[in-house]
Amino acid sequence: MKLTKLYYTIGEIAEMFNVNVSLIRYWENEFSILKPKRNKKGNRLFTLEDVNNLHLIYHLVKEKRLTLEGAKLKLKENKNSTIQNFEVIKKLKNIKSMLIEIRDLV
Repeated sequence: MKLTKLYYTIGEIAEMFNVNVSLIRYWENEFSILKPKRNKKGNRLFTLEDVNNLHLIYHLVKEKRLTLEGAKLKLKENKNSTIQNFEVIKKLKNIKSMLIEIRDLV
């Protein structure tokens, strides 16, 4: 997914991750690394950094099946290592999808 905007609404974020808006709000309360800005109306505006942090939380909670407490602990104890592992997984998934595309073309 290509991110091109400066700010994303909570609805756009929920659609990106295919989850409910309420889950994004809940994660915002649970994880201190999420700090979306708010406009004058009070609507949340997520930056690229917030989107990356949400992607990391999504990976830990939904894909690796960690509890919220487990995900918080992992981010607190060794955030850099967790981010590096996540980046490697993302790159491998991209390579896999490219290889599948090539296979399907042949």
